[in-house]
Amino acid sequence: MQDEYRTVAHARVHETEVNRSRFLCALAPAATEEEAQNFIARVRREHTDATHNCFAYVIGADAAIQKASDDGEPGGTAGVPMLQMLLRRDMRYVVAVVTRYYGGVKLGAGGLIRAYGGSVGEALDAVGTLTRRRFRLATVTVDHQRAGRIENDLRSTGRAVRDVRYGEAVTMEIGLPDAEVDAFRGWLADATAGTARLELGGEAYGDV
Repeated sequence: MQDEYRTVAHARVHETEVNRSRFLCALAPAATEEEAQNFIARVRREHTDATHNCFAYVIGADAAIQKASDDGEPGGTAGVPMLQMLLRRDMRYVVAVVTRYYGGVKLGAGGLIRAYGGSVGEALDAVGTLTRRRFRLATVTVDHQRAGRIENDLRSTGRAVRDVRYGEAVTMEIGLPDAEVDAFRGWLADATAGTARLELGGEAYGDV
């Protein structure tokens, strides 16, 4: 698994113009292939009068699902350069639809490739991206007397405290980069005089 990837937070549209053709790049987060396809269908419904609605999407932290469509443009001149731009930017769980309104000037194969790929790149720059980093889920169990200070220390040092539960002891769910697990274990032992317990769980991705 790769250590981090980028995605977008919200659906946004960015417009560019190339030789009088309008290119509207709609970007959206997509957790599943179904979400990506639903977004594509929605954009197509909004732009039924457009010359083309080309798309590309990448699903999975390791880019396991990749799809692209030229939607009537010459083969390989629209969807593929859009997909390549998403991959070059390490984008994941994202869908891009570029809607073209023809302006009367033919762009040629090279011009189309630059226009469609460039439309996605410009949209990513304009919209902005989020970086999500892989981390280890971990559970810290500590007595009530030390819990408040430990939680404050965790938050003040930027640790991702995902949940806190109170029972006979206090249980905190946190996220740790794998490389920091051993150092954190030592810090926790020192901070609680060895009374806290650390249990490691699975892996997940979170915003940086």
